Amino acid sequence: MIRADIAALIAAGHSDEHIARRLGCHRATVNRHRNRLRHPATPDERLLAEQLPTPVRDYDRRRQPISPAQAAANRRALANALRPTTAERRAA
Repeated sequence: MIRADIAALIAAGHSDEHIARRLGCHRATVNRHRNRLRHPATPDERLLAEQLPTPVRDYDRRRQPISPAQAAANRRALANALRPTTAERRAA
């Protein structure tokens, strides 16, 4: 049986190592669940696998998943950086 908490974190794009640290289990446990999601055997596993983006693959370490709050903060910082300064507005 696949643990739903592990499946949810896999779906969110977290690495095996991050999930293991977060849930307090071994990385091999997370890897085993990830592999079972690739090849579901029971009806419960099939239901969990259907909720995941396809294909189920390991996390890309070059791109860290960010929370919606962090994404919003990044958008605000970018908008502020692109906003013209007072001197630029006066010159225009």
